[in-house]
Formats: sequence, C-alpha cells, structure tokens
Amino acid sequence: MLLDAAEDASPVEAVEAVTRELGAALGARTVAFLIADLSGRALVRLTHVPSDGAGAGRRDGEEAATVVPFDGGPAEQALRTQAVQVLAQPDGWTVLAPVTERGEAMGLLEMVLPDEPDARTLEEVARTAHVLAFVVIANRRYTDLFEWGQRTTPFTLSGEIQRRLLPASFTCEASAFILSGWLEPAASIGGDTFDYSLARDVLHFSVTDAMGHGVASALTATLGVGSLRNSRRRGAGLVEQADTANADVAAHSAVPGSYVTAVLGRLDLRTGVCALLNAGHVPPLLVRDGNARALSLPANFPLGMFAEASYGAGEITLRPGDRLVVVTDGMRERNAASLDLPAQLRSIAGLHPREAVRALADAVLEVSGPTLADDATLFILDWHGGHSEDRSSSAGADQARASGALPD
Repeated sequence: MLLDAAEDASPVEAVEAVTRELGAALGARTVAFLIADLSGRALVRLTHVPSDGAGAGRRDGEEAATVVPFDGGPAEQALRTQAVQVLAQPDGWTVLAPVTERGEAMGLLEMVLPDEPDARTLEEVARTAHVLAFVVIANRRYTDLFEWGQRTTPFTLSGEIQRRLLPASFTCEASAFILSGWLEPAASIGGDTFDYSLARDVLHFSVTDAMGHGVASALTATLGVGSLRNSRRRGAGLVEQADTANADVAAHSAVPGSYVTAVLGRLDLRTGVCALLNAGHVPPLLVRDGNARALSLPANFPLGMFAEASYGAGEITLRPGDRLVVVTDGMRERNAASLDLPAQLRSIAGLHPREAVRALADAVLEVSGPTLADDATLFILDWHGGHSEDRSSSAGADQARASGALPD
C-alpha cells in the first residue's frame, strides 16, 4: 500500500503520500519528513505552503524549508545513533525514526501519536522509515526539491560542478566493510573529490585533489574523475587508470600545467588485500590496534603533471578491525596543520565512519575557523572481513557495528 501510494503520486509528492498513509494507519496527529542538510549539522523540514500562507525559513514558490540545527537533542541522537527516539509531549507522543538505507542517513520520520506507542507500533514506524528511504532515493532523480531543501547555503558554479562529481551516497555498509566520505568545501572550491564503486568481490575507491581553486579547478577535477571512472568501468587496473588519467589531464586541461593528486584503491573483498596507488597525494593512514601510521607507497607524480610519467602501486593486507583513512591536503596545511590527526583518529576509533568523518571535519573547522582556505576531504574505510556473511541490519542501518556514541 505504501509503495502504491508513492508510485501513484508525482515525484515531488511521493514522500508526502507515504507519510499520509502511515499517519492514517496509526492515527497520527502529524507526520513529517525532515531531510538531512548537506552540512551534516542540521535537519531541514520541507513543507508545502500555499502562496498566500505564512511560513518561516526559505521559500521557493509554495515550497518552504525550515532549518532545525543539531543541538545534541533527540533529533540529533536519532540520526547519529540510528535509534528510534520516543518523547512524551503535552499533546501526545513524538516518535523520531531514522530514514536510512545502507548507512546513508537521509533524515528523520517525525510523527506525533495520541497514545504511547507499543513495541509493535515502533517496529512499524521503523520499517516505514526504511521504506521512505527507498522512496527518497527513487524520486530525487526526477526533482530538485530534495536537493534544494538540503542546500541551506547557495552553491557557486564551481561548487555545483564539484557536487556532481561526488557519489550519490557518501556512506555504504556491507558485510565486510563500512565506508564513508566527507567534503568540507573551502570558500573558493579547491577541486577535491572522493568516489567509490562496489563490484561483486572488489571495492574501488579514490580521493583526488585538483590544482587551484574555483571553476578552473572544478573542470580539472572533472577531467580526472571522468577519466578514472571511464577506465574503471572498462575493467582497467589501478596503474592503467592512473596512466590514462595522467594522459587525459595533460592533454585536455584548459589551464596549462594543471594536475590532480590522487590516491586510488582496489580492495579484494575475499582476501582483504588492498592495492593502493599514490599520485603525489597526502599518504593514506592505517589505524590498527589503536595506532595510526602513514602508509609507505611507491612515489608517483600527480596526474597530468608530466604526460610521459609512469605509475606504480603498492598493497597492504587489511586485518579485521583496521581503519584506512585518506585525506586531502586541506586537512594537513595552513591552520589545519595544527590538528593532531593521529590523536584525533585514536579519539574517534569507536565511531561509525559516517560519524567519524563529520567529527574530523568539525575538528578542522575548530582549528581553522569557519572559512577554509582549501577543501578538506576525508574518506574512511573500516574493514571487518566476512565478505561471504550476510550483513546484520535493521531499517537500513548496520546494527552490529554502528556506534551509539556521539563526538564531544
């Protein structure tokens, strides 16, 4: 019934159609979907308001978006811990359920019920919130409504280009691993990107940083990412991907001398063997047994710097419990250099990668100020092994390995 309601509605009304069905089934007084802001530090309440109606927040015709900042309260707890929250209110009982799929925390389902919900009702709400995640994923392809709601700060042209280079989901949970990426943009976009793709027995990933800032840097990043994706989709290995991207950036960059630094990875999910290629980038870090160390890999020139350059890769065998961390130089240069990254990594070792990347981004902003001189990008991969095992999940989140702790 819920999926029928979503399918019958237009893409911009599909979420409302599902929440209406749920509200009617449970006798809810109100039902709403709050989408996660792109900053990762707030939720946004999307509502349809007649043109002559009053409403706080941003407006786009009859669409209204009201920001609900994180304050450590129940809404933030529900999203970050992926646990349903139940609150007694003067007018009823408020239920906050995470809307999540494979670890991608899209927002919250909020409803007010007249009576205290029992365990069966809460299970139904959690299941519906998971269904709602699929509704959002399916329908955001057809409309800008969700993206508009998430953008509490306007994008520049370079920011728009950069946004399109990033994966559709910043987090992915599977039986053998959990990964998450995050990009904290500079005032003038610095050309950072991260990417990943999951095959049957292999995980491909990359973190790149194009030279310069602004539109020129975003266009160079487009060349680099486009070339890497094209080679990867042809089945090329890491060295061939790097060789091809090097030639493509050198040949087609609009600004002579442009280049892209990169870390390329290929993880065999059956064995834990991870091939890594470093093209002039900040060395990746391995967190193992409470210690963080930079990985020593063959030295290579950045992609596009010298058209005739050749490339070599190294490898490491990951053990269950290992955490692989790749960052860009925005995490290590200027004011950010005062951040003790190994100490930070030790302090957040128990956090889910989705929360760990955000905690590190917050730490960079704390030492560098609210306006970064360069993009700060993070990619965290937790290796658990057990590729042949089914994942332990509930309502779209990995319950076996999600941490309930929030960063200080």
